[in-house]
Amino acid sequence: MRQLIHKILKEHWGYDQFRPLQEDIILSVMENRDTMALLPTGGGKSICFQVPALAKDGLCIVISPLIALMKDQVMNLKKKGVKAAAIFSGMPQEKIKIIIDNCLFDKDLKFLYVSPERLKTELFRVNLQRMNVSMIAVDEAHCISQWGYDFRPPYLEIAEIRQYFPYAPVLALTATATPEVVTDIQEKLKFKKENVFQKSFKRDNLTYYVVKEQDKQGRMLRIIERYPGTGIVYVRNRRKTRETAEFLQRHGISADFYHAGLDSAERDRKQQAWMDGKIRIIVSTNAFGMGIDKPDVRFVIHIDIPDTLEGYFQEAGRGGRDLKPSIAVMLYDDSDLRELNRNFQLTFPPMEFIQTVYRTLCSDLFIPMGEGQDESFPFDVAEFSQKHSWNPVEVYNSLKLIEKTGALFLCDEHYEPAKLMFTISREDFDNQQNTPFYKKAESFIQLLLRSYSGVFSRYVTVNENELAKRAGCTRQEVVAKLRYLKKMGYIDYEEATSLPRVEFVRARVDERHLFYDPTVYTRRKEVALKRLESVTKYVKHDSICRSRLLLAYFGETESEACGKCDICLQQSHERVGSREFERISTAVSTIWDECEDIKEVVFRLCTQFEEEKIVNVTRWLIDNKKLKMK
Repeated sequence: MRQLIHKILKEHWGYDQFRPLQEDIILSVMENRDTMALLPTGGGKSICFQVPALAKDGLCIVISPLIALMKDQVMNLKKKGVKAAAIFSGMPQEKIKIIIDNCLFDKDLKFLYVSPERLKTELFRVNLQRMNVSMIAVDEAHCISQWGYDFRPPYLEIAEIRQYFPYAPVLALTATATPEVVTDIQEKLKFKKENVFQKSFKRDNLTYYVVKEQDKQGRMLRIIERYPGTGIVYVRNRRKTRETAEFLQRHGISADFYHAGLDSAERDRKQQAWMDGKIRIIVSTNAFGMGIDKPDVRFVIHIDIPDTLEGYFQEAGRGGRDLKPSIAVMLYDDSDLRELNRNFQLTFPPMEFIQTVYRTLCSDLFIPMGEGQDESFPFDVAEFSQKHSWNPVEVYNSLKLIEKTGALFLCDEHYEPAKLMFTISREDFDNQQNTPFYKKAESFIQLLLRSYSGVFSRYVTVNENELAKRAGCTRQEVVAKLRYLKKMGYIDYEEATSLPRVEFVRARVDERHLFYDPTVYTRRKEVALKRLESVTKYVKHDSICRSRLLLAYFGETESEACGKCDICLQQSHERVGSREFERISTAVSTIWDECEDIKEVVFRLCTQFEEEKIVNVTRWLIDNKKLKMK
């Protein structure tokens, strides 16, 4: 068995050895034991199910919540000559049926990726029982736990399908889970026996910094200038990805932006350019990074505070996968903490409002009581919100909470509204008003100016359908007019990508029965509040090592201080007296250019000063740009 899995690893991945714990996890699955794999970001989770699936006879069902990740993994498997397929929301029924038939009759098809919502559909359930399933892999397994940071009720369906395949093992994989979540995952998946493989989350080569900074863009530039190599900058929303990338470009830095609203071809192009080193920095929302294994990321910068430590740990962990020194920097100011609390309030609208959104949505889509199961509709959150005079953020979060009841699924991975900005100045615009072109397009230009403010200084989100109503024409005519204005140099116009879709996982119910247990909503809010408090504590803490704080959150309470983060450096500076600091600083600076690294500095000065103090002072000098990092 060991020889077989090593042969598969070499044949398909070109590796001679597995990473730590991978082989143990794979052998456990090969022995048909339910297995829980807890590996940090970059730990190679996908190999843990792909290798045993290739070694076993039959089909591996992979359950994943992320459409982009499904597509990436299917594409990568096909490149390796392995047959794989995926079924996800929005696919035509005819294509779904073809894929299901292939799973039933093509013995060479080894992987079927599905979303957890798919497990509830009648078409899939009936045919699933006829498939020769060798194992079930549950990616992002923390989603099955009510204590997990992204609990999704459809994940609970996984345990129900196990009855069809009593001898097929389940492999649950996650990169972020507290001890409470690890136990809950195994219970929810009905593990026959507790069986956990866990690698320490400690990353000795990754240094964490939290910096309070009013001028975030200026600090970001200084970090990028100081640390050569490739990097990721994470921001909260799609608009800021473009703005930040353009800011970097204006300062001569090779950068591009990425978010889930871009069409798949453009996302692939941007991602590949960054992977190939043609683009140095990618600016992204949290949509970027899942399943992407670029080893030489030297820095990860967060311009906005993430909502959870789980999310932050995953994103920061994309730095330094080659085990070389890398940094993760979170920049914040007091307004960010206030914004974090405001976002929390918007994330949990009142129960009555959530129920009203559900009832109105069903009515707008003409779904009668007791019907609608498995039906999917294109859906524009902004238009729906505007129609009913609601805050779109509250509507979106209401739909995400309804999603957690298992009633529906909002697929918004590929949505981005249209945007425009006038590219000529107001003065130049005023001078154009007597030209033949302006007179021809005057009524439409004036409509834009009446509809949207600030269009000469920033991008604004536009709704082509609403413009069409106001202009008394079709949406296609509006798009044509906007394209023409762009061609003539008046505006920069980005067309909307495909609309998101709302899929009804089960038939419509009375909105009062959305939350069958009245404590569910309250419990979810309490769990989210604890996560918010953990993030706030991490940001504001000034006495415990950053690495120790993160590791303790994930249950590793016996870790040692890293000696490198902002807190450790501050404490080190405080432990060295000012006079001694000056003497060590002068000595280090004198010989720095002659030494290859800190070790040589310590060797040459250890007869004059304590080794720990030499290291701490040297790191302080490097971090404060007194010395150039080697």
